[in-house]
Amino acid sequence: MIQVRVLGIALDAAQQHIVLLKPLLDDGVAGRVLPIWIGAQEATSILIAVEGEQAPRPLSHDLMKTLLDTLDATVDRIEVTRIEEGTFYAEITLTTASGIRVIDARPSDAVALAVRAEAPLFVAEQVFDEAGIPAEFTEPAEEEEVDKFKQFLDEVDPEDFQG
Repeated sequence: MIQVRVLGIALDAAQQHIVLLKPLLDDGVAGRVLPIWIGAQEATSILIAVEGEQAPRPLSHDLMKTLLDTLDATVDRIEVTRIEEGTFYAEITLTTASGIRVIDARPSDAVALAVRAEAPLFVAEQVFDEAGIPAEFTEPAEEEEVDKFKQFLDEVDPEDFQG
């Protein structure tokens, strides 16, 4: 597993939201970023949490965190574990009064919860191998690099990442 952080949220050419996950350390995937297509609501939820803001009313992920806190459960870690037929899968590991529990989750929900719980995020190395993209496409420092990233987003299709 490779520990990552949320680099940001982006839009592809079709205005689909993407969460970008970047390795904290080299871990064999230096210079790569993992894009995961997510829904607009999940993108908003992640952005609000990353920026340390709060919505006027609790969002679903805020409710999840409150429920866990109320039950004295903690989010130990989030793992993006695999890709099957273009779909990413994740797991949430919780410590509860009755022991450790691992729960299947959509990566978007898992990431939104992890940011709120300040839990570490991990991605399986195989997932990076299958779907990682060069980081220079996501770090546009110059106009030419911005154009390259725009071209990549224009040409990429979520189906490109199907195994």
